[in-house]
Amino acid sequence: MSKEVKRYFFVFLGFAVLLLFNFMPQLAPAIDPMGKSFELSQSGKAGIGLFLLAGIWWVFEVIPIGVTSIAIGILQPVFGIRSANDAFRDFMDPTVMFILGSLLVGIAFTQCGITKRAAYKMLVVVGEDTRKILLGVFVLTALLTHVMAHTAVAGAMFPILLSILALYGEDTTKPSKFGKALFMGMAFTAGAGSICTMMGGARNPAAVGFYKEFTGQDVGFLEFSAALAPFGWLTVFLVFLLMITIYKPEKLKVPGLRQRAQVELDKLGPITKQEIFVVSVVALALCTLIFKQYVPFLKNMDRSIPLLAAGLIFFVTKILTVKELEKSISWNIVLLFSGAMSIGFALWQTGAAEWMAVSWLSIIEDAPWIVFLLGISFLVLILTNFIMNVAAISICLPVALVIAKYLGVNPEVVLYSSVAMAGMPFLLLIGAAPNAIAYESKQFSTGEFFMTGIPASLTILALVAIFSLTFWPIIGIPAVIH
Repeated sequence: MSKEVKRYFFVFLGFAVLLLFNFMPQLAPAIDPMGKSFELSQSGKAGIGLFLLAGIWWVFEVIPIGVTSIAIGILQPVFGIRSANDAFRDFMDPTVMFILGSLLVGIAFTQCGITKRAAYKMLVVVGEDTRKILLGVFVLTALLTHVMAHTAVAGAMFPILLSILALYGEDTTKPSKFGKALFMGMAFTAGAGSICTMMGGARNPAAVGFYKEFTGQDVGFLEFSAALAPFGWLTVFLVFLLMITIYKPEKLKVPGLRQRAQVELDKLGPITKQEIFVVSVVALALCTLIFKQYVPFLKNMDRSIPLLAAGLIFFVTKILTVKELEKSISWNIVLLFSGAMSIGFALWQTGAAEWMAVSWLSIIEDAPWIVFLLGISFLVLILTNFIMNVAAISICLPVALVIAKYLGVNPEVVLYSSVAMAGMPFLLLIGAAPNAIAYESKQFSTGEFFMTGIPASLTILALVAIFSLTFWPIIGIPAVIH
């Protein structure tokens, strides 16, 4: 079967799944443990079909991933899922604007030379061993996501990694095993680092909020980090081992790399006023993001505003121009997340997401506690690869906390396992902005990302079981309560 025939096969497979769900008879309602019934409407059925079509097209990349997002917007009104106004309004959701702001920050770093300086400095420190270079990148990425949104970290790291890749080989456009490990590993460790503190992503405080609402108990900043930081950091090192195993670099060492990096660093000279200005503006924007939840007058400000404001300042001061905007912004990626937001809201507003969550969790409500916990974790893991991680938490966690009471499962363990899964979507590019940003390197295909994500996802599922049986009980969080 030729490549083109395979492409058309998956195009029609996606449509077939959508038509199957659209025209199939009404499905039985989902019943939660409290006896509440959740009907699946006609628009919800079609929404699930479109959800699966998008997944097939994104995984097998039958058309550009951004164009698949356009199809999501078009097919919603065609199949009566939502109106065109609702479907396309989500294409400009603040989360999409946050991603755009992150990309602008990354371009500004590149334009003023900060990224090259950082890349050369890192190489001078870690030396010429490609495995140490990979580990250094992963550790730095994870550390930054403790205090910055992982999207912003990925946007800032991306040009640095391009500079490292340029020193590794002559042709940066040609995929290499080192390039695959470098960029996929960056995306994975950005997710792993982001679960370590409440500031790593919006999903973290959202999950704690649901937990407090359903249990009446609060989780403090230090408690949260004590439970999840070891999980996140163990994942970082396991990702490193996974990457150097699957994508063992072609060169174990790059002779003369440290010397070349030092020469290039010397050429840059002392840090310039422009670099200081860019760093100061970005630092101010990031401080605003970090302290937003603690400063009353900042609490209601959307997180996209500080990064977009930084981008605006860079245009006013002519650090960025329209030329850079047109040349460097990947509208394919912006469209990708626009479509992801649209299908996520479609599933939520039609009730399809709630129906899927209740149906899945009701199957395992009488299972042993470990099966129940892994079932919840698996559901969050799958959903967070398709929709916003905050939405995945919003869909699954409330239902899971209700069922946990009937099984005697500690709701705090449910909270931490759900947050861990929501923070690490390792299968699809749309699962998190760092995935899509890494894809722009052109070092790997969507299929390679998916296949690499399978063992990575199974690893974090195994870690949930290990932590719930060992580490969490040791620190006073037993899995089962009587």
